Amino acid sequence: MTKPAKWILTSIILLFITGIIVYPRIKKQVALKEEVAVSRPASPQGRLPLSVNAAVMKKQSLSDKTISTGTTIPDEEVDLSFESSGKIVSIHFTEGTHVKKGDLLAKINDKPLQAELKKLEAQIPLAKERVFRQGTLLKKDAVSQEAYEQVTTELEKLMADIELVKAKILQTELLAPFDGIIGLRLVSEGAYVTPSTVVANLTKISPLKIEFSISESYASDVSDGTIISFYMESSDKMMQKYDAKVYAVESKVALETRTLKVRALYHNANEAILPGRYLSVEIVRREIKDALAVPSEAIIPEMGKNIVYIYKNGEAKSAEIITGLRTESHVQALEGIQAGDTVITTGVMQLRTGMKIIIDNLKE
Repeated sequence: MTKPAKWILTSIILLFITGIIVYPRIKKQVALKEEVAVSRPASPQGRLPLSVNAAVMKKQSLSDKTISTGTTIPDEEVDLSFESSGKIVSIHFTEGTHVKKGDLLAKINDKPLQAELKKLEAQIPLAKERVFRQGTLLKKDAVSQEAYEQVTTELEKLMADIELVKAKILQTELLAPFDGIIGLRLVSEGAYVTPSTVVANLTKISPLKIEFSISESYASDVSDGTIISFYMESSDKMMQKYDAKVYAVESKVALETRTLKVRALYHNANEAILPGRYLSVEIVRREIKDALAVPSEAIIPEMGKNIVYIYKNGEAKSAEIITGLRTESHVQALEGIQAGDTVITTGVMQLRTGMKIIIDNLKE
């Protein structure tokens, strides 16, 4: 092989090796440029319309509410016990039943008192006869005024002793202090009881009291006669709504919690709700009947302003609104929009004035 031919062959080999080394790098750079070009956003003129949800503004009722927790308590409740000590000789109630005010529920042994009463009552005729005789003699000046007053005092003392024994006999009877439901019996016949012994519990649950606490800042929103709503879970796990009327507010704020205790009455005519139930209480502080309620998620805070986007002719248009009442999910728009405007509620952070819009879901 001639010398020129060797140089040509050597050059070809070097070019081939160089191509093998450089080609992957060039290919990688081209691919990277293509990737950047694909990821770069299109110009506004070439951008596809943005799919959003929207709501048509209309006047509706908007309420400012505060939520608290509470519990149900009986209208009246008492632990029943005797006023005196003794052995129970009879029980006249059935556990878990209704009783009326004045019903005899139980009795302890009163035989010694009954015997003492008979003894005292047997002395009445003789005491009255003495008073009569002394009175007759006094008219004839046969006895002194002092003698007459002495027998009169003895009669009055006898009658007072009789009343005292009768009162002690009444203390041996356990009477229902009000209409209600009597609970489980804690004693049996033959048991010796004292005034500290609880026989049973008596509760009145119609009406029923609703007890809850509110923040001290809401004290002016609740007063006698305020209607509140409370919610409880029913047997089918659904939340049931009930209404009650406030009848009393605590006279001072609790220092530990800075809350004010409130009680309301619920009629509970069928006695379906029992004391001790946990509940959620809702208080309407203020209600506006004809308000433009904008969903909270549609509002964009921007430089101290509140901005919403309105759908017009397939495009998004920004509008500044003046806000009023705020609730958990809505804000009242005082100015900036009007009834009938279509406010965009999703994708608001991507919106710009003039952007093409397609509404997927319209709430009317």
